[in-house]
Amino acid sequence: MRRKIFAAAAVLWMIVIFSFSAKVSEDSEEMSRSVGMLIGKAVIKEYKEWPGKRQAAFAAKIDYPVRKAAHASEYAILGILLTGAILDIRKPWKRQLPACFFIGAVYAASDEFHQLFVPGRSGQIRDVMIDSAGVAAGIILACLAIKAFQCRKPRKIEGNCQETT
Repeated sequence: MRRKIFAAAAVLWMIVIFSFSAKVSEDSEEMSRSVGMLIGKAVIKEYKEWPGKRQAAFAAKIDYPVRKAAHASEYAILGILLTGAILDIRKPWKRQLPACFFIGAVYAASDEFHQLFVPGRSGQIRDVMIDSAGVAAGIILACLAIKAFQCRKPRKIEGNCQETT
C-alpha cells in the first residue's frame, strides 16, 4: 500500500512539474522574481527600506541561482517519491535505486523537451543535468531517512544497522 501511495504522489508531482514547465517565459520569470523578493525580505534586514529599483535589481541578480535551486529541489522531491514507490527494503537496493534514478532522469529530459514547445522557453541539457542531480539527491535523502528509521525501530531485517558499543 505504501508503494502505491508513493507512486500516486510521484505521478501527481510530475504533473506539478509539467505545469511549471508549461508556463510561458514571462510568467515563469515573474514567479522566480517574486521568490527572489521573498528571499531578500527574509535574509536582508534593511531590504524593505530599499528603493523598489534596488529590490528589483537584487531579485534579478539572484534569479539564475533561484531558478536552478528550484529545479534541483523539485526533482529532489521527485527522487524521494520515486524511491518510496520503487524501493522494496527487503530486496537488494543496488538494482532498485538505478531504476529510481533512470525514471527521474528520463522525466527530466522529457520535461526539457516539452519546454521546447512553450513560447519563450528552451530545453537545456544543463537543466537535465541539474534536474538529474536533484533526483539523485532525493534518492540519497530517502535512503538515509530509511536507514535512520530502520536503526531506530527494533530490528526485523538482519544487517540493517551497524552495532555500536
